[in-house]
Amino acid sequence: MISRRRFLQVTGAAVAGSTLAACGDGGASSGGAKASSELKLPTYKAFEGLRPDLPGAESGLEPGFLKFPADAVASVKAPPLKNAVTALTETFATPPPPMGSNPMWQSLNQALGAELRLTIGTDPGYPEKFATLLASDSLPDLMWLPPNQGIPNIGPMLEAKFQDLTTYLSGDAVLEYPNLAALKPASWRTAVVNGKIWGAPIPSTPFGQVMMGNPKTWAKVGGLQCRTADEFFAKCKELSNGTNYALEPAIINMLHMFGEWFGAPNTWRVNQDRSLTHLYETDNYKAAVEYAAKLWAAKVFYPDLNLADATPKTVNGQIAAQVVVGPRGTADFRNLDPTLFVDTMIPFGHDGKAKPVYDMGYGTVGFTPFKKADEGRIRELLALMDYLSAPFGTKEYLVKNFGVQGQQYQLDANKNPVLTKAGTQQAPGLVSALQIMNAPESVIFNPAFPDDTKKIYATEQELLKYAMRNPTAGTYSDTSSKLGPKITAAFRDTIIDIVTGRQKLDAYDAALKRWKSGGGDKMRDEFAAVLPSSVPVTGS
Repeated sequence: MISRRRFLQVTGAAVAGSTLAACGDGGASSGGAKASSELKLPTYKAFEGLRPDLPGAESGLEPGFLKFPADAVASVKAPPLKNAVTALTETFATPPPPMGSNPMWQSLNQALGAELRLTIGTDPGYPEKFATLLASDSLPDLMWLPPNQGIPNIGPMLEAKFQDLTTYLSGDAVLEYPNLAALKPASWRTAVVNGKIWGAPIPSTPFGQVMMGNPKTWAKVGGLQCRTADEFFAKCKELSNGTNYALEPAIINMLHMFGEWFGAPNTWRVNQDRSLTHLYETDNYKAAVEYAAKLWAAKVFYPDLNLADATPKTVNGQIAAQVVVGPRGTADFRNLDPTLFVDTMIPFGHDGKAKPVYDMGYGTVGFTPFKKADEGRIRELLALMDYLSAPFGTKEYLVKNFGVQGQQYQLDANKNPVLTKAGTQQAPGLVSALQIMNAPESVIFNPAFPDDTKKIYATEQELLKYAMRNPTAGTYSDTSSKLGPKITAAFRDTIIDIVTGRQKLDAYDAALKRWKSGGGDKMRDEFAAVLPSSVPVTGS
């Protein structure tokens, strides 16, 4: 099963241009993309019931909480449901006990006012389950639509099978559902297709991939932070000895980090004349590929390219560094070794002079569309989504994520919710399934290690100094939807061959030519045609 860390990794900045755009694709030639760019998004109104210890910012800085708010406030006025609701979602944890034998699920239903009947898929297999239900005569009320699992023909599918929610959510209409209004415009863009809003988005961290290293390992060479690519190379060589290795074998993810040091753009670069240049077309990225090949030849990558998860080996020191999504990924390591707080690499110029970049992520993991229904039923489902989007620190957030005090959770000495033994059995799979289907905006919170929150917050501030966003995020290309994943996979296959020495660097240009003729040039034209004038120039 793919891990949640791995799932989030493949929805990060490195692939946002080719996959997430597919979920908002209306087809440039049909006018859907233009309509999407002109749609009035839901009015944003931040939830004002709580004050974080460390405030967030429009730049993407996530708010931080050092402890759970002492008096959780209610964010809804009444239970949202009078009738049972069926939903398809996915879990990236062990599936939970079924509703009939899961007291936490039952208490959630009691709080909702009626049963929430979940069909919970896993990966691999979710697209097949989605397709089976889609083809049936009886759709569930809600079906989570992932951004990266290859579900085809998104636009026609939504038009044929699901409810257009634009009139209920566009502009000030969303204010009837305050928790949905507290979702940021960047999150809503994911749920826009053909100029219409089709569901509730699922926010995640706005930060993209980062390199993290075990500080105990890197202390041997003066620490993880570096000033030049040559310095990093030398440290990697010193840490690699045929048993221990400096870098995990996820070559494309590591290459993403190197590209930032060489100044490669976040998927697309906006030129002075408003034309677009793709990441693959830049000398910056090609130089990063050459650098990665040099590292591979020096035998600093862990040699098993099929390694599913490097985290345990990073914890035990066999691998010194790996790539995860966002600074909050430190929790993955704490879970395995409570004494370990990993370091996060801050991007640097490859030669000590050039300006590095840091690629921000897309900030969502898909959206959840509604089956077509009458207005009363649609408003009931929207009220459910509003409840399940309750912000961190609210009573509804506690019910969704921790259950009932004294049963699934108790308060520790600092009044933070901590799962009981029963909670650890009932909650993880259920909470994972609920979070995948619907979520509030993300925050930084680790009750066991409040100092981690401060460190992560400080790291985010450092990364934001170099932040670059994908300029095409929120704009759409029919070709990207249909061909983007295929031509990207083919190009990456060649890149991996170059890095691992199976092909020479000369193969890069031929692979790029195939990428361009196979759809890359057409994607560029379609994205450029709907690029908002507010998007700034990012290169020349």
